[in-house]
Order: sequence, then C-alpha cells, then structure tokens
Amino acid sequence: MRRSLKVLAIVVGVLLLLAVVVGGWLAWTIRLPWPQTKGEIRLPGLQAPVTVVRDRWGIPHIYASTSHDLFMAQGFVHAQDRFWQMEFWRRIGSGRLSEVLGKAALEDDKFIRTVGWHRTAAREVELLDPASRAALEAYAEGVNAYIAEHRGRWGLEFALLRLQGTAFTPEPWTPFNTLTWAKVMAWDLSGNMDTELLRAQIAARLGQGALADLVPPYPADRPVIVPHPLTQAALDAVPSPRLLLEGLALGRGAGIGSNNWVVAGSRTATGMPFLANDPHLSIQMPSIWYEIGLHCEPVSEACPYNVVGASFAGAPGVIIGHNDRIAWGVTNLGPDVQDLYIEKVHPDNPNLYEVEGTWQAMQVVREEIKVAGEEEPVVILVRLTRHGPIINDVVGGPEEAWSFGWQPLAFRWTALEPGSIFRSVLLIDQARNWDEFREALRYWDVPSQNFVYADVDGNIGYQAPGRIPIRKAGDGTVPVPGWTGEYEWTGYIPYDELPRAFNPPEGFIATANHAVVGPDYPYLLSVDWDRGYRAQRIVDLLTAKDRLTLEDMQAIQADVHPLHAEALLPHLLALSPKEPRLQEALNILRTWDGQARWDSVGATILEATLVHLVEETFADELGPHLLTEYRKADTEVKQALGLLLAQPNAPWFDDIHTPERETRDEVLEQALSKAVDDLTKRLGKDMARWRWGRVHTALFRNQSLGSSGIAPIEALFNRGPVEAHGTSATVNNVGYSMNNPFTVRVLPSYRQVVDLADLTRSVSVHTTGQSGHPYHRHYDDFIDLWRNVQYHPMLWARADVEAHAEAMLRLLPGP
Repeated sequence: MRRSLKVLAIVVGVLLLLAVVVGGWLAWTIRLPWPQTKGEIRLPGLQAPVTVVRDRWGIPHIYASTSHDLFMAQGFVHAQDRFWQMEFWRRIGSGRLSEVLGKAALEDDKFIRTVGWHRTAAREVELLDPASRAALEAYAEGVNAYIAEHRGRWGLEFALLRLQGTAFTPEPWTPFNTLTWAKVMAWDLSGNMDTELLRAQIAARLGQGALADLVPPYPADRPVIVPHPLTQAALDAVPSPRLLLEGLALGRGAGIGSNNWVVAGSRTATGMPFLANDPHLSIQMPSIWYEIGLHCEPVSEACPYNVVGASFAGAPGVIIGHNDRIAWGVTNLGPDVQDLYIEKVHPDNPNLYEVEGTWQAMQVVREEIKVAGEEEPVVILVRLTRHGPIINDVVGGPEEAWSFGWQPLAFRWTALEPGSIFRSVLLIDQARNWDEFREALRYWDVPSQNFVYADVDGNIGYQAPGRIPIRKAGDGTVPVPGWTGEYEWTGYIPYDELPRAFNPPEGFIATANHAVVGPDYPYLLSVDWDRGYRAQRIVDLLTAKDRLTLEDMQAIQADVHPLHAEALLPHLLALSPKEPRLQEALNILRTWDGQARWDSVGATILEATLVHLVEETFADELGPHLLTEYRKADTEVKQALGLLLAQPNAPWFDDIHTPERETRDEVLEQALSKAVDDLTKRLGKDMARWRWGRVHTALFRNQSLGSSGIAPIEALFNRGPVEAHGTSATVNNVGYSMNNPFTVRVLPSYRQVVDLADLTRSVSVHTTGQSGHPYHRHYDDFIDLWRNVQYHPMLWARADVEAHAEAMLRLLPGP
C-alpha cells in the first residue's frame, strides 16, 4: 500500500512538474513578443530622435521632426503591436497563405493569383509619385527595423506554426506589401459581382419577372445622400459559383458598409459641426483598425502632418480621423465597378477568344503556389483577356460542371488597373480646407467611398470619389457578351461630375450605403444600394431635435430600433393563432418597445420569425442552393418581404408543392410557429428567458488560428462570445447572416465622433484593443467599451496625451 502511494506521489509530482514547466514555457512564449514601450531603442536609418507616447488605452502618439521619421516610426509601432496581422494580410494580398497555412488556404490563393491583385500592385509600385514612394519606403524601413530588432520574437502565431513544422523568417517589408493590402480592401468593399450572379441565377430559374419582386429597386420614399448634386445577355443557365475570400480581411457580403454623418453648426448646441463615423466590417481578432496619432514637431511644409484617428496596420497615415483643421469619415459608396463578360473561345484552342469577329490570343500567366507540407508547388495557368482574368477556371468546385467547361467568364474591375490611393491618404491627412480635401480625393481610385467633411471654420461637405465606369450599353447588373463590343467601358465619370455637396440647406449630410443620387443624375453609379433602413433611421433621429449635442451623436450610433420590424409587426400582431405558445409569443411582441437590446425578448422572437418567414415564403420557388445565395442579400430580402406583406394573396406565399393556395397569414403563422419551436430548442420553454443576447453573441475570432479546431489554441487567441445589442440593418449594425442565425458576423468596427468646436472633446473606440498579442492588457480591453457603445477620449493636445500616458519610448538613430 505504502509502495503504491509512493508511486502515486511520484507520478503526481512529475505531472505537476510538467504542468509547471509547460505553463512556464507558455507564459514566457506568450510574453516574449510584447513590445518595449519605455526607454530607448536605436533604429538604423532614423534621421533624428522620435518620441512615442502611449496613452492608457495603448494608443501611440508619435512625435517626429521629419516625415521620413514619422512614417518610419509608424511602421515600427504597427509591427510592435500587430506584426502577425500584417504578415497575414500581406500574404492574403499576394496569394501566399498556403506557404504557412497549408492546403486549407490553397483555394483562396488560387483565386487571388487568378484575379491578380499582386500583378496590379507591382505595376503601381513602378508608378508611385515621389511623396508616396518616400512615405511607403520610410514605413517599410520601420517595419524592417522591427523584424531585425525582434528576431525570433515576432509573435505567438509564429511560435505555434514553428511547433507544427512551419518555421520561416519574415521577408523584408516593401511598398508592394502595402499596395497589395489596398487591393484586399478594395475587393472587400466592391461586391457587385456577387449581386450580378444572384440576379442572373434568379432570372435563369424563375424568369426576369421574378426580379421585380425578389430584388426590388431602391425605395422612392427613402433618403438619397445628395438630392441635388453639384454637378443584357440571353442566358439559358448561369453558374452559381462558390465565391471565395469571405471575411479574410475586412469581410464581405451583406452588412459590410458603414454609417457616417456630419451636422452643421446651425443644428448643433455648440454652433459648430459634429462629424460621426462607424464603419461596419467583419468581426475578428485583433481589430481591423489601429488608432494612432501622427504629429510633426514642428508642423512645416517639409513635415506637414498633425493627425489622429484610425489606421491600418501595414499602411502609413490615418484613414479616418481629424487634423487641426478638418475632420472626415467614410462609408462604402458601393458603385458598380465590376462586370462579368461571357467570352466566346475557339472550339479548338481554349486560349483564343473572339473579339468583334476576330480571334485573339489570351495572355497566359503561370503562377506557382507553394504549399506548406508539400514538396512540389501547385501550378495554375491564368488566362487574361482584354476584360480581365477568366475567373471560372478556379471559382466553383468540381461538383459544378460549368466551372471548367461552361463559357468562360472574364472579370473586369477598376482595381485591376493601377491606382494612387495612398497619394490620396497622405494628402487628406495634411489637407487644410475643403478645396485641398477635394483635391486629395481626386487620387482616391478604388474603393469608392462616401466621404463626409467638416472643418473648424464651420463648413460641412460630401464628396464621392473613385473610378466609376461609363458603359456603352447595359447597366452592369448581369453578365454580358464579351465578344460583340457592345458592352465595353467607354471611360470613367469625370471627377468633377461625381456627386458632391457643400454646406447644403438641410444642415446635415448622412450616408449609410444607401442611394447617393436620384434618377435625374446623368450617370449610372449603381442599382445595388443598401435599401435605406439605417439611413432613414439616422435622418429621423437627426431631425428629431433642433439642436444636437455630442451625446446625441453617440446615442444615434447606439440606436438599435430595427426599422424593418415596422413592416412585419402589424401583420404578425393581427394573427389569432389557437396554439397557446404562439399566443404567448404574440403577447410579448405586443408589449415590446421595439429595441433590439441584448435583454430584449421581443427582439428575439421578431428576428427568429423573420428568418423563418424568408424560408417559408421563398424556399419552394428558389430551392435550397439559391435560397442560401438569396438570403445573403440582407436588406433586399427585408425590402422584398415588406412589399409582399402588403399583399395578402401574393403568389409567393403559396407553396408550390401543395394543392392548396396558402396566404400571407397562413405563412406568417407557420413562420412564427417554427420560430417558437426553434427558440424553445435553443433557449428552453420559459419565454421570459429568451433574451436577445443569449443567441445574438459576438465571438472575436483570430483570423488565422482562431478556427483551428484545437480548443486550447482557440482559447489563446479568441475572445468572447459576449452578448451584443443591435441586429442587422439597425444603426448599431451588429448583424448576422440569415444562413447562420444569430451569431454576429458584421459590426461597427470603429466609432468616432469629432467635435469641431473643441477637438479635445472628440471620442472614439474600436472593437477589441490595440495589441495583437494575446493576454497583453491591450489585447481585449476595448470589448466592453465597444459592446456598450462607450468611448475613450480621442486625445489630441500633447499635454493631454502626456497626462494620460502609460509609457514613453524614445527612438534614436542607429546603429
């Protein structure tokens, strides 16, 4: 017995020792990449000393005497906090994820290499203007100084990949890496190709007439951003490809967009403008955004920057923010800048295609993709036409016969032509007035955005920039023949004829991805606007008071009234079901305050009923695959249902698989019944406990390793789930996919409110925290602020920065 106890004691002791050793190694490994934020670091190439003051929220304010040193320090600081994110993003942009993630990333790499972001970025490097080249090269110097200074301590992700046999030394950062990131951003914010194919699929299955009901036009009674601006193929069958790259960077699909608005002093309590912005992007860990202050001391013609706001790790400058004279915010304009051309290939040679009666050779590009764990690279041959790459050589899957045998689809997109976006970013950051701001936006090519503007002189404005095509024929809503020459692009809308407004009589400008202009505008921007639920609610709240305050701006960003409920609720509440459980659910809806807060039961029942109503109404006609694609078009689906609910006997409510003719009320009751059954399974029988936050949760998932399927690794990197206010299409747009209810997939990724009467009163916050290092104090310290729609001060004056300082670092010239 004593011998057994002794053996047991030894085993327990060994296990405890192992646990201590492993725990100690893990703690050491986790802390090893954390940045030095105090003392001094010498950086080769720095021209003069630079001071980096980090405030108590982990936001660095960089004080430098030259532009070179300012951007070099920004590159170094970005890398200190977010280098793995930067490494991951640049691999997305170049189609090189497979080198570190293996076969799991191969399909994405194949698509990226086919579309050719890297080919366009390489041409852009050659065309950089001197100022942009200098900034990008200085930024790269800073990143490379970090890579050298932190050798072997680049991040926990590197250590874990090394353990599984994928060890690599990061390559030097170059301007090319920053420019490929711009292509990723453009891809995520330019999604018309998806809608083009959806329309074509619906028309192919149900006829052109179905489009008017399923994808109705923008409502005539909804707002437009600039009411008075200053200035088809016949297909027998259309493919439904498995489009890739959803959520790899900014996110993609329904809900991706933003809100911004600017209010003139005539409508504010201060007599000066407010500017608010909250971009809606995919949920991820760490945050998409990185807050920063860039301050030249002194500000001069040679060093003209004094700006704070949100930046992208991997790129110099500030994307959204303010300087000492102006403030700006962005939302996605969403113009139609992508077209699909059906190409006619030679029957004996797939690399010849017809161009207006003659055969021309496609350019064939060989792409080698290295895959971790594989000895030989995967080789793909990319076929390029005058319209762009043939995408259905790689899009789709082997189960879809069309993907390699159907007529080739060439993809034309404005972002595949060299652009100058970072010239625009740098000019915006230093702009002093409306004219300089507009001149800066002249170089903003892709993705087109809705820019709102305010300045310390009391002016407000709006400008839509971007390269938006003019078509010889067609409206870009469906794939068109590429061989005839009828549907070519003839040019781009001239910049000075793009929509803009300056000090409009309404006293405010609000954008929420809805229609920019009315039907009298002479050019086609798009037909695929968000259907205006958020826009209408913002306008209603902005006009509800004569004088608006900073607190009102914050309350509007926090608003969670789902306007789409107003079309559904009256018809639901008119039902008289016999089943007691359905009566109980309706009674809860009768007393619901119309707010989708996380403690709301009414919101849970309403949203679940909506999800099931879509299926009950459209599944029989669309079939399972097309229903899945259709449900991705969130606000179009809500609008279509809203219009159909006004027609009790609309044919869409009839189930084509039954002999009876079902009506709206029968389908509504069936949807409510299924919603109650669904929620009972999820949350139990007690409806009082069906709080919205129990199903509507936000999980901040690491992009690369957060879905590994290995619980301990996911626990290291992921945070949450946390209960979340809001829903799809509320101003606080914390949205989910109807294909995967009700988990958050899109959210306000950054919130900013700038007070032009006193810049020191401005506030901001993003979703998670400044750091990309798990367990660092700034890895997840923003999550509670974000979900409660709270903010931190947007520190501006150096005295305020130092009063809130957590650490101060001096960067000195090397060696």
